[in-house]
Amino acid sequence: MLRIAVTAALTLLLAAAARAQDVPFETWRAGFEVRLAERGAPPEVIASMMEGLEPDMRIIERDRTQPEHVRPIWEYIEGAASPARVEAGRAAQAEHGAVLAAVEERFGVDADILTAVWGLESAFGEIQGDEDVVRALATLAWEGRRRNFAEAQLFAVAEMIERGLARRDELKGSWAGAMGQTQFIPTTYLETAVDFDGEGHPDIWQSEADALGSAANLLRREGWRTGEPVVVEVALPEGFDFAAWNERERKPVAEWGLAGLTRADGGEWSADALYLDTRLVIPAGAEGPAFLAFANFDALMGYNAATAYALGVSYLAKALDGGPSIRQSWPVDNPPISHSETRALQEALTALGYDTRGVDGMAGPNTRAAIRAFQEDHGMAPDGYAGRQVYQAVMARAAG
Repeated sequence: MLRIAVTAALTLLLAAAARAQDVPFETWRAGFEVRLAERGAPPEVIASMMEGLEPDMRIIERDRTQPEHVRPIWEYIEGAASPARVEAGRAAQAEHGAVLAAVEERFGVDADILTAVWGLESAFGEIQGDEDVVRALATLAWEGRRRNFAEAQLFAVAEMIERGLARRDELKGSWAGAMGQTQFIPTTYLETAVDFDGEGHPDIWQSEADALGSAANLLRREGWRTGEPVVVEVALPEGFDFAAWNERERKPVAEWGLAGLTRADGGEWSADALYLDTRLVIPAGAEGPAFLAFANFDALMGYNAATAYALGVSYLAKALDGGPSIRQSWPVDNPPISHSETRALQEALTALGYDTRGVDGMAGPNTRAAIRAFQEDHGMAPDGYAGRQVYQAVMARAAG
């Protein structure tokens, strides 16, 4: 069994190597050294980055191989706001309360939100990643699929080292180049990281103050609005017109209220909230919970562009403050389909006349629009959710 496992792993690595561009790593490295010099990087910085640098084939495989099964959003949120994480978050707040209060005072970002971001990004600083960021980014740049991104990050690394913001040996993080307690990529570090503790440079690895201040600065840059809500669970009226719903459309809370939406907790909206623009988020289809997402929710998505992440942060923050969990039940009998099933769904939808504009295994806006058109034509709530039920309906129609 061990020999089979090793052989399988070797096969994956060789396949990853075959997908890399037909250029030796040494050739890419030599060319990149020239471009670093042309950008003015000092010789000692270039030497520190390039000395003994080799590709890491594990990085290519991780980049190229996405998990086959899509984790249901309810499992992600349950893990994000688990009792253990809430307990750890409260302990972190007790230890670093003065710093959190000072960061909130300066940037206007709620301390519970900052704690939740900190918890999801690095388990409150405990899990920051131990990959060599330069080696990881160099591997991605050589492989080619994300070359522009990876090389931009490497140029930023050179600037970081030249300015004395970090030593070469300190640059540890994730396989994709995210670093520190806030998991910033190098360009984000240069643009957003702050020296909150005043010790000379932004240290998002060892300084909780710098890490939290940097996260708050990023959220403020992404449009955080002090004192405004983040997300509120709502109940849809019976007979809600999903066909008229546009997932990107923003309306004042009062207008959603006129359409029959109410707070899931039965409470009343504040007078100020009624005039705030929101968009309706229905992440698991018509049978699952619905939410009004405010500008601060979109600021969280500027940190990580995933609805699950923004909801996870939001509900961990609520839990830290003793707030409620999500009230409405999730459609556990209608989970999201896998990537290969999504590809099959896209092919079937397109063959039936509902063009998904590509087959990539990702249920993006074009695929969701095609799903909604199919659902509307076949008596289903047109929510665009790529779940088990619509998959079975489409495949049955395609086979029939």
